[in-house]
Amino acid sequence: MWTLLSAEDSAAPLIVPDSIQKANFAEAVHRLVNLDFSQVAQNLLSEALWVLIKIVIALAIYYIGRWLMRRLVRLIDVAMEHRKVDLSLRAFMRSSVRAVFMLLLVLIVVSTLGVNVTSLIAVASAATLAIGMALSGTAQNFAGGVMILLMKPYRVGDYISAQGQSGTVREIKLFSTVITTNDNQTIYIPNNSIATAIIDNYSTAELRRVDWTVGISYGDDVDTARRTILGMLGSDARILQDPAPVVWVAALADSSVNLTIRAWTSNGDYWNVFFEYNERFYKELPKAGLNFPFPQMDVHVKQE
Repeated sequence: MWTLLSAEDSAAPLIVPDSIQKANFAEAVHRLVNLDFSQVAQNLLSEALWVLIKIVIALAIYYIGRWLMRRLVRLIDVAMEHRKVDLSLRAFMRSSVRAVFMLLLVLIVVSTLGVNVTSLIAVASAATLAIGMALSGTAQNFAGGVMILLMKPYRVGDYISAQGQSGTVREIKLFSTVITTNDNQTIYIPNNSIATAIIDNYSTAELRRVDWTVGISYGDDVDTARRTILGMLGSDARILQDPAPVVWVAALADSSVNLTIRAWTSNGDYWNVFFEYNERFYKELPKAGLNFPFPQMDVHVKQE
């Protein structure tokens, strides 16, 4: 009986007798029966020990690398603080350096374990391209973060209002800006949306103008109201006298004469002054003979 061989082995004849196949099979069985299992176990143990050593070395490299990375980030942060680099840029640089060094550390650890890093980088590049196309918004957020750091519409510590949210900027990250609201909520705003939005930054100027609207009754003396209000504001060291506070008649409303009051104060005293004088106006103006009218409507009944 004859058996056809595969055409892949061009050096061997195309047809081999069945007796030769039986002989080869018998030889394979003989080798299997006489196999030195102790040598096989020794080889497996040696390979397992070598794999364990590589795992231990990889773990050591990972933890030492993490320690070195933290030290390096701390040194960079100290250097930027010494050079008085803006807090926003410092936070952004910390995140960028940490991400780059973590990527390098992972590649070194994988290479130590015996994985072909070149092939891994090629696969990662293709995956990154696919993910980047799917997550184009993330790249836009990164670009928005760079734009914010370059244009500096706000910095860490500024009180801003954007995208319907108001709060103090706590951190500018790679992809988002973190703000803390007055009631201590943490809000994450994507950098792309905030970089292209209208931003109200309340912390850029040292001074802010405080505005109040106070309504007094028809028949009350406007000059008395003006003298009383200006006397209150003039005795407060937080209120600037240059530019001086002013009191104007803003509107003759349906039920009241509305006075607009404007005064300048430092940025840090704005809210304290605003809320405190709302209460002082309410308590002290009636002592000067001024009244706060209620909304009212005169109804005339005509009888025929």
